[in-house]
Amino acid sequence: MTAIANAALIDFVYREARLLDELDFEPWLDLFTEDGHYWMPLARDQQDARLHASLMYEDKLLLRVRVERLTGQRTFSQQPKSRCHHLLQQPTVEHDHPAADPDNGRYVVRTAFHYVETRLDSQTLFAGWATHHLVATSEGLRIHLKRVDLVNCDAAFGNIQLFM
Repeated sequence: MTAIANAALIDFVYREARLLDELDFEPWLDLFTEDGHYWMPLARDQQDARLHASLMYEDKLLLRVRVERLTGQRTFSQQPKSRCHHLLQQPTVEHDHPAADPDNGRYVVRTAFHYVETRLDSQTLFAGWATHHLVATSEGLRIHLKRVDLVNCDAAFGNIQLFM
């Protein structure tokens, strides 16, 4: 297997954020492997999503349910729809991460971000880091795990409607 260039990994992260900002959820969902997860830990340096509570820990089925809710015509809490914007620092490819194994098509990319979610007159700012565990497949790069670590992960939050 040929190693994927850092630029392609970085472009993937930017493309994923753009799909979310454009509320283009179906292509975004297709970026995940069938066994992929979206994880937002509740504690700093949390190591296991299954043994500890998380803000979110969703497999592809639960992600699909959320996408269907967000795009449904009878989701009155989303009329008008929430919107979002990602401001990303340039992603870094984490060659030394334990899960990175370029010889076997496994990559880890870390990105600091500011994220704004808005609906009507309400606007909420979040800051943190996204860590993408990517795998090379015959269809291209896919997300095996997207971990979103918020700076204030242990704060009390209102509803987070969209995906960071």
